[in-house]
Amino acid sequence: MNIKKTMVFGMAAMAAVVATAAPTTRSAYGKKSAAKAAVAEEEEEGPEAAVKIDRFPVLGRQATLSAPSLSGESTIGNVFTKPRKWIVLEAKYSTLDRIIDQLTFTWHVLLDTSTATTKDKAALAKRAPYSYFSQTVTYANIPKGAHAASVCLHPSYLEQYGEPKAVGLVITDANGKVLAGDCESEIKGIASHPKAIDTAFWNNDEIMNKKNPKSETGDLMIERRQGLQDRSKTIWALVNPNDYELVIQ
Repeated sequence: MNIKKTMVFGMAAMAAVVATAAPTTRSAYGKKSAAKAAVAEEEEEGPEAAVKIDRFPVLGRQATLSAPSLSGESTIGNVFTKPRKWIVLEAKYSTLDRIIDQLTFTWHVLLDTSTATTKDKAALAKRAPYSYFSQTVTYANIPKGAHAASVCLHPSYLEQYGEPKAVGLVITDANGKVLAGDCESEIKGIASHPKAIDTAFWNNDEIMNKKNPKSETGDLMIERRQGLQDRSKTIWALVNPNDYELVIQ
């Protein structure tokens, strides 16, 4: 009788131990699995980007603006009396780190010759269908929050070479690592939002070196030009200056 009681009590005690230990074991395993899943997810997606583009530059006529007017004295008065518009490409971006020492913005712009405002049709006929411009701007000491970046083309480029019909923007850190980038295009054959920035139009030799089928001398569809400027070097530097960080290059 005593032996039976002892066996019963022993089995009850073991059951209690198992019942108590089981939830603890499941809980520990669950936490461990969740931690592993989080690590796996982070490894798959990568760390959160330090920069994101909130608003991309607009294209076409929307990207043209009249220069701000400043009152002041002049010994010769107004020489050019007709209204002239600049090409102003503006992007809004956000930084997620407390402060970033340096960010470099590389711009790629295609102007459509057919939209040039000049009346000199003979001059237009001699030009390539598109003009390509590129500019690199580096900002320093960028605090966390929203910022703006911008490049401009003088009114003479709009008049002679047309409106922007494709724009690409790539943001890199001080080590050259790509943090963000995108492309918008209204040109047939040039895709918007490429899957990889390496496949964007400016990295595509087939696009950049394509021959103009209408040219008898083998000219290219796209002609490379100079003139794209950071806004800090233009009259636009006086507009909303607090939105832009210090340019060091």
